[in-house]
Formats: sequence, C-alpha cells, structure tokens
Amino acid sequence: MKSGAEAPALLQWLATLSDLARLRILRLLEQDELSVGELARALQLPQSTVSRHLKTLLDGGWIAKRSEGTASLYRPAADRLGADAIELWNLTKKQLGSTPTLEQDDARLAEVLAQRRIDSKAFFGRVGGEWDQLRRNLFGEQFTLEALLALLAGDSVVADLGCGTGNAAEVLAPHVKKIIAVDREPAMLEAARKRLAGFRNVEFKRGELHELPLADESIDIALVMLVLHHIADPAAVVIEIGRVLTPRGTLLIVDMTAHDRESYRHTMGHIHLGFEEATVRAWARRAGLKDVRYRRLRPDTEGKGPGLFVATMRKS
Repeated sequence: MKSGAEAPALLQWLATLSDLARLRILRLLEQDELSVGELARALQLPQSTVSRHLKTLLDGGWIAKRSEGTASLYRPAADRLGADAIELWNLTKKQLGSTPTLEQDDARLAEVLAQRRIDSKAFFGRVGGEWDQLRRNLFGEQFTLEALLALLAGDSVVADLGCGTGNAAEVLAPHVKKIIAVDREPAMLEAARKRLAGFRNVEFKRGELHELPLADESIDIALVMLVLHHIADPAAVVIEIGRVLTPRGTLLIVDMTAHDRESYRHTMGHIHLGFEEATVRAWARRAGLKDVRYRRLRPDTEGKGPGLFVATMRKS
C-alpha cells in the first residue's frame, strides 16, 4: 500500500476493520447475500447492532445493498473496492483464522440458509414452506418428536443424571418402564417432583454424578444433558456411568461444543467451555464404552448460546 495521499483511505479501512462484529459480518456476506434479520440470527446479535455495523460497512464501500420487496439484502462490494482494500481484507481474514466463535457463526448461517429454503415466511415470501406451515397449523410442533419416541423399548430403565427440573424425564416417562431422576441439588429435585407428579414410573434420588446412588448394571439408558461442563472431571463421571449401565446399555450426552465465551465461567459457573469431539471419544475409551457416535446438533437461530452436540456410546 502507498503512503501520502492514500494514507487517509488506509486509516479509514483500518478503522472499519477494527471491530470484530464487522469482520464477522463480512465473513458471512462472502458466503451469501443476507438480510439484517438473517445476519442477526447467525451472529446472535440484536438487529439494531447489525444495522449499525452494516451502515458503517456500506458507507465505507465494503458492502452493497439491494432491495427485494420491503427488505434490504447485503453482499460484499468487491467490484468497488480497490486492490489494496481487498489485500487488506484477505490479510485480516488470514489473521482471524478459525475460532469457535467463527465456526459457530458458520453453523448458524447454514441453519439460516436451510430455513430460507423451507420456510416461506422466513425469507420474504419466497416459495417453499407451505406444507410445513399447514402441518403446524393443523397439528402443532410437537407431534413428530412424540411419535418418534415410541421407537424406544417400552421396558427400558432410564437414568436422567443431573435431571434439573425434569424436562427430559417428562418427555420420556410415557414411553419407558421407569425413569430414575438424579440430582445433587434438593431444590432441583423438588422442582422435578412437582413437574412429574402425574407419573408413577419416576423415582427421585439425590446424589453426585461421580458417585451415583445406583446399582451396578441397573440402567439401560443414561442421559447427561448440559451437565458435564459444570463438573471438574467429566471423564470420571463417564466411568461411573459405565458401572451402572447394563450390558449393551447406552449413554447419551448433550453438551456445548467448544467455544470461547470466557464470561460463562463467572456468570454461570461453567468449569469447561464446551468440549471437542476428541475429548468425548477419550472419555469413552477410559470408561471402556464403545460404538461412539458424535454429532453437532443443528443450531436454533433463536438461541443465544453456543452450539450443542449429541454423543452416544454403548457398554461393550
């Protein structure tokens, strides 16, 4: 880049690219033309914040805007930028690298684009979601999940470990023989008792997950949902769960993928900032559990938290 007359332009470029939110916006716009609402959902930012950053990028010539109906759509303005500005952006992207925040931006964007294809209301009346909308209008949102739960073996004994207020147990109770809800917090168990008062096949036990109040080989399915990031030694918990699983019993874990929201340690008491797939597989090896399956869950673009994964493993 040249000095002298071009220095003011360089300073303006640097000022524009000095904000991480604007860099995240530019990354996503390189992948597809997007509206303010779509960007807000993919980035988990308020629309007002996204609009403010888009104005800065638009005024600086980094992006272009077009209208479709009453909506405004944004895309990169590479054809207007000079070679020096493009070189600066490419260098900036290289320095950004790959971080959990950017990976989760990409995952949420993929979900936003998928919703665009199937939900006509979500993308300015474009064709595509009429049948899904009709089904929702007639039958609501829950029937698919509830019907699929009938695939569970009706004689299963399930342990909901770190059960909290019992939302998972409430969903499963009609479909299995017995649920044992375990939590170390008396207040959580009391809330779960109230929630599940209508079920006769739910038993409540107070206990720590690294020392379960359960007999050896007594559990067909163990659930640990959004709990392990609170535990200092998750591997020890997985080993203990292996003890109580029946032969061919299954452990199902739902938790956060690795992320960099350091504030969660202080605001919510998280010990771990999510988990990588390799970490989960290492737990299984230490516990002697086999048939490990790990999958990132589709992000809910209305959610504000990090991405989630589901992992299953079986006792050999």
